[in-house]
Amino acid sequence: MVEALNRNQVAWRVANDIDEGAFVNLGVGMPLNVLNYVPEGREIIFHSENGVLGMKPLEEGAEPNLDLINAGKQPISMLPGGAFFHHSDSFAMVRGGHIDVCVLGAYEVGQNGDLANWRLPNTKSAPAVGGAMDLAYGARQVYIMCDHNGRDGAPKIVKQCTLPLTGAKCVTKVFTDIAVIERADDGMVVREMAEGLEFEELQERTGAELRLANDWKTLTAPDIAPPEKRAR
Repeated sequence: MVEALNRNQVAWRVANDIDEGAFVNLGVGMPLNVLNYVPEGREIIFHSENGVLGMKPLEEGAEPNLDLINAGKQPISMLPGGAFFHHSDSFAMVRGGHIDVCVLGAYEVGQNGDLANWRLPNTKSAPAVGGAMDLAYGARQVYIMCDHNGRDGAPKIVKQCTLPLTGAKCVTKVFTDIAVIERADDGMVVREMAEGLEFEELQERTGAELRLANDWKTLTAPDIAPPEKRAR
């Protein structure tokens, strides 16, 4: 039986991959959970494109200040020395290459590192790329956090993206519920696989061609409850 991670566990895994002292931007959706799982004692400075540097999770039981939110409209708190600034200054930080890591969601990731995460076909909602194109271009490393397969079972890591691109050849690593995959010069390299998963099965569930690293590890995470489902 494959022991796939839930989304909070994937967020924990991503947080543990980020280096001490890094400046990090979290995309809207799944990536925002990374903020909750920073390893104790590790300093990571989180940036939000609405003009915040040094955000941290709202303390349990604290009254939210609705004037203090991240780009996903979630209430946040601030680290000592945190800063607020104009939207244009925020994007100057992104475009100027001052963000070490951005964590984004994805509809598709191409074998060559292409990213598509802003538009789906036959959707009723208006397409909204937000700051993802700026981050895909400006961040030094682009981490992708997503389910390995969509609800229909289709792979999100594909040989070639079919959806409109957010960024070309920009993806550094992909963190899914069953694997950690790194883009290398010679293709996609599997660094970690979920317990009980064979490489052949992982390849079958992936559209891109994979290569198993010689020093691959088992993908594990602490026992963390999955996110609560939103009422519809």
